[in-house]
Amino acid sequence: MATTTVIIIIGFLIYMGLYWTYGKKIERDVVRADDKNAPPSQRLYDGVDYVPAHKAVLFGHHFSSIAGAGPLVGPAMAMVWGWLPGLLWVWFGNVLIGSVHDYLALMASVRYDAKSVQFVASDLISKRTGRSFYWIVFFLLILVVAAFANVIGSMFVKTPSIGSASIFMTVAAIILGVLIYRVKMNLPAATIIGIILMTIAIWMGPEFPIALSYETWMVILFVYIIIAASIPVNVLLQPRDYLNSFLLYFGIGIGFVAAMVTFKGMEFPMATAFSPNLLGGQPTPFWPAIPLVIACGSLSGFHSLVASGTSSKQLSKETDALFVGYGAMFTEGFLSTTIIVAIGGFGFTVIKAAAATANYPLTLEAANWATVYGKTTGALKLAPPTMIVECFAAMVASSFLSFIPTAIVKVIAGLWISAFALTTLDTTNRLARYCLVEMLGPVQSSLGAVYSVVTNRWVASLIPAALGIYLAWSGQFTILWPSFSAANQLIASIALMTGAAFVAKKMQSKFAVVAVVPAWFLWFTVTCAIVWFMWVVMPGTIQKTPGTGWTVQVIMAIMLVLNILFIVDFAKSRKG
Repeated sequence: MATTTVIIIIGFLIYMGLYWTYGKKIERDVVRADDKNAPPSQRLYDGVDYVPAHKAVLFGHHFSSIAGAGPLVGPAMAMVWGWLPGLLWVWFGNVLIGSVHDYLALMASVRYDAKSVQFVASDLISKRTGRSFYWIVFFLLILVVAAFANVIGSMFVKTPSIGSASIFMTVAAIILGVLIYRVKMNLPAATIIGIILMTIAIWMGPEFPIALSYETWMVILFVYIIIAASIPVNVLLQPRDYLNSFLLYFGIGIGFVAAMVTFKGMEFPMATAFSPNLLGGQPTPFWPAIPLVIACGSLSGFHSLVASGTSSKQLSKETDALFVGYGAMFTEGFLSTTIIVAIGGFGFTVIKAAAATANYPLTLEAANWATVYGKTTGALKLAPPTMIVECFAAMVASSFLSFIPTAIVKVIAGLWISAFALTTLDTTNRLARYCLVEMLGPVQSSLGAVYSVVTNRWVASLIPAALGIYLAWSGQFTILWPSFSAANQLIASIALMTGAAFVAKKMQSKFAVVAVVPAWFLWFTVTCAIVWFMWVVMPGTIQKTPGTGWTVQVIMAIMLVLNILFIVDFAKSRKG
């Protein structure tokens, strides 16, 4: 019988074993990392974007930026198929695609003066490929802003204490940045002070809740991400992400211990139906739709943008890259594993308790799970973030860690979603700024003074922020999330193919197959998923909310066309 203990131990062994074997082999034989090569953070230091960071600090930034809400919300949504299908997608995706994708994107960027993965594609495949890739990436970044702003705003409205705690943690991060970079305090001492400040921020959240409307939070987030994306990375981004990472480490740690010692059987069915109702209320086939649901926890194109956008500009030496890129993806996968175990093992208990409180007639059982699960959790207001918080708290309470107050555990679990979605949100806007500047580079002379205005870091941050918040304003989560995931996974396949071209052409390695085969599989799956999503799900959304619906539909259609152009160019480059 599958138990929480068995599943969490298997996951831990998979990640630890493959990091030290498969990961080390790629570092040694494929990329050939060498600390004699001076990284871009040293050669191109500018004090704003190119700033060397300690390995632990950079891991914190990278992990916090790529984690976001993806490894949490996606697996929670996928439980409609049962606990096993989503778990297998997370594990196989991590091992065969996600970790390889992230590491190759980081190292290819480092070898290209920390230029974006789009720039690398332009050089290794074709100029047309680069132009197409830039536009696909820019659309993805807008959709990330939209989806994550929606998640954050909704959670802040539902739980005001998490909103206030997030604000207090931002202040704590700024103080930590001053201690590290201005006062020059040694890292361990500054870290201890930062963790104390974070603890105080978590305590202050419930004490001073900030209750605002969804629209007000959208305006606040709009202003915040413009500022956060424009100021130097070591003022907020580096220290905030480093500090947030300890929150996640603590959560993963107590989650791992709780799952391992409870010996709890899985309450959710192992598998339900191939096509339960999920996205847009429509029957959603596991294949090819699974990448539209589970994104970052398994694999993510957004990771290549972080790796080649901010992390490659801060890497202190090449051998740090495996720990930062490959290791962060595995850690994220383990986080998703913990969430699947928590919901699978304690989700039905949470649903029954909510039904009893609401006097709701519960008819949820294995025989009808696939058809009524979504309706039941919707009626009980158990959205994916709420299920995560409640199930994680129930798992911890059932172990010897029950001495930790349940209210604190729930705030920590809620901050997982909000704090890391927030870090992803402003990192995304910074990446969109980089992307816009690089996209306009070839037409700089023809634009004249307009180029200087548009590429100003404040203006270039405002444009994607405005577009993303406009989409988030509608609050259409069941459309924003799969559209973001579709763009995300599409870019993962393209970035992995770019990584394969880097390995074959730049490194002259025979191991390009580690990237080419999974990249083709992912590209075919995601392309089919996008066509299904546009054909089956979007028409109903367009009828309900034409503004958001048509905007998303047009973005998806353009991305699909650009995606076809890319694959043609990639096939030609392989023949050449």
